[in-house]
Amino acid sequence: MIIITSPDEMTRYAESARTNRERIALVPTMGFLHDGHLALMREGRRRSSVLVASIFVNPTQFGPGEDFARYPRNFERDCAMLETVPVNVVFAPEPAAMYSPDAQTWVDAGDITSGL
Repeated sequence: MIIITSPDEMTRYAESARTNRERIALVPTMGFLHDGHLALMREGRRRSSVLVASIFVNPTQFGPGEDFARYPRNFERDCAMLETVPVNVVFAPEPAAMYSPDAQTWVDAGDITSGL
C-alpha cells in the first residue's frame, strides 16, 4: 500500500494508472474508518484495478464552534484496516497542501443547501 500526501504526486500516480489503462476507484473519507467505509472499498476493489482511499479531515467542513482539532483521527489504525481490503493507495494530504494560504475562491451553493 502506497501512502501519498502530495496532490501533485497523486495526480501523477492517477495519470500513470490511466495511461496504463487501469480503472481507478476512489473512496473519499475523513478517516476514523468503520465497516461502512470498508464495504464501499470492497465494492471499489471489485469494480476497479486500482483502489484509492483518501483520508482528509477537511477544515472547510467544520462550521463556527465545531472543533476541527478534536475530530477523531487514528491514521495507523485506518491504514491497518485499509490493508485488509486491500487498498493500493492512501491519499492523505494535509490541509495546507489542499488549500493555498492565498486562495481567494469559495463556492456557496446557496438555497439548495437550506435545511441540510
